[in-house]
Amino acid sequence: MGFIVVFILMVLFFVMMFGIGFILNMLMKTTWFPSYIFIIVILPIVVYSLWDHTQSMGAYLKSFHLVDYLTAVAGLAGAILSGWTIQKLRLGGYKMF
Repeated sequence: MGFIVVFILMVLFFVMMFGIGFILNMLMKTTWFPSYIFIIVILPIVVYSLWDHTQSMGAYLKSFHLVDYLTAVAGLAGAILSGWTIQKLRLGGYKMF
C-alpha cells in the first residue's frame, strides 16, 4: 500500500476510536473504559478468532504486515487520547463530561 493510503487508514482508525471512546466516556462516566476494552477485549478477539491454530502464535503474529500494526496502534492511541481528553475536561470544571 502507498504511504498516503496507510496514513489515511491510521487517521480514520484514530478518529473512530477517539469518537467512540469520547461518547462512551460521556455516557458511562468512566475515563479509561475504551482503552481497557480495546486492549482486553478487541485485540484478543481479533487475534484469536482469526488464528487457524495450524501454526504457532509467533508465526501467526509475524504474518501481519506493518499496516496492520500501525492501524492497531493508531486505534489504541485514539482510545487513550479520548480518556485523557475527558479527564482534562473534568479537571477543567466541565460537569457534563
